[in-house]
Amino acid sequence: MASNTTTLPQLPAGAVSTNALATSDIRDIKPPLPTRDWTWLWGVLGAVLLGAVLAWWWRRRRRLGGTAPVIEVDPRTLVPPHVRARQRLEEALALIGTPRPFCFALTDALRWYLEEQMNLRAPERTTEEFLEEISGSPLLDAAQRGLLADFLTRCDLVKFARHHPGEPELRELHASALRLVAQTEPSQRAAMVAAPPAPQVPNAAA
Repeated sequence: MASNTTTLPQLPAGAVSTNALATSDIRDIKPPLPTRDWTWLWGVLGAVLLGAVLAWWWRRRRRLGGTAPVIEVDPRTLVPPHVRARQRLEEALALIGTPRPFCFALTDALRWYLEEQMNLRAPERTTEEFLEEISGSPLLDAAQRGLLADFLTRCDLVKFARHHPGEPELRELHASALRLVAQTEPSQRAAMVAAPPAPQVPNAAA
């Protein structure tokens, strides 16, 4: 009777199976080598560089005495206040068709001129406050103070009292502003100061 049992071949004594060799030859996978993070080094170098720049700046500032550099300005590039005032008054003529903005432009130009030329705090004050301030000022004579008071009062009527003047009256206001600038510009003021007193005519009757 035949048997279903399969007889495996017998290995010679001392022989090692191929499976055993393969199994013994497999080694564990080595973990990847750790990579170094150099971010901290760049941060340290940046801090050192910044510190060196700040130290150099501080030493240079102390050596210069902490003074700002002197910038030379060509006097020819400076616009005198009276010239700038005339330019503003000339530009205001573009608004003569709208009385209220026109009067605002006129008074602003004249007030800024008086502040720049005479150091009068004109722009920040009302008309009443400003006229009271200049009432005893030697910078304007009585006629000029009267002209200025009339000019500002008439402009305020247009600016705040809804007065609608025609173009002739607006041009008269413009001319008043120009006249004030002309009478108070440095050349005119210097001429008034330097002018000798008028000689007195002897009384013929005496």
